[in-house]
Amino acid sequence: MKSFADLGSLVYSTESGRMCPGCRQPVAQCTCQQNKSLPTGDGIVRISRETKGRGGKAVTLVKGVLVDGAALEQLGKQLKAACGSGGTVKDGVIEVQGDHVERVMAALQKLGHKVKRAGG
Repeated sequence: MKSFADLGSLVYSTESGRMCPGCRQPVAQCTCQQNKSLPTGDGIVRISRETKGRGGKAVTLVKGVLVDGAALEQLGKQLKAACGSGGTVKDGVIEVQGDHVERVMAALQKLGHKVKRAGG
């Protein structure tokens, strides 16, 4: 049976504040966040439209952008503003509410990304 020390359950210390559960260091001195590198891929951003599991509502998905998490959030914000709709960033995929494939493709090409339409 694992002990509580093996589970890494320390999330706050009165001496240092918030603790990283991965490396058990204070968040300001976290070493596991520095080891994360950029995602790998072929450099082509793939854009698709999906309705499955969304009650028939269309969502534009942007996959394969080779940037880190903060830059992906910023890019998602720019794309949502360009389309005039809402959306989110989940698991490295930008989701824009509505069928905005053409607008998203144009915006990403303007930013210098290599873009392909995926799916039907």
